Amino acid sequence: MRSLLLIASAILAFSGTMVVETTDANAAVCARGVYRAGCAGARGAVVVRRPPAVVCRTVWVDGVRVRRCR
Repeated sequence: MRSLLLIASAILAFSGTMVVETTDANAAVCARGVYRAGCAGARGAVVVRRPPAVVCRTVWVDGVRVRRCR
């Protein structure tokens, strides 16, 4: 009887640990600088350049106001 209780408790302990699901630790640090933005994490770093500023102006085409951006 004692060995049966020992085996049953071992099975319950094992099944209890299998139920618990662990999550990944996604630790990342991101910063935005004057010229570039970058992130650093456990698997490496990424640096991204900022795109050039978009210049938009409004023009009249055939009597309709149209916004043109470059």
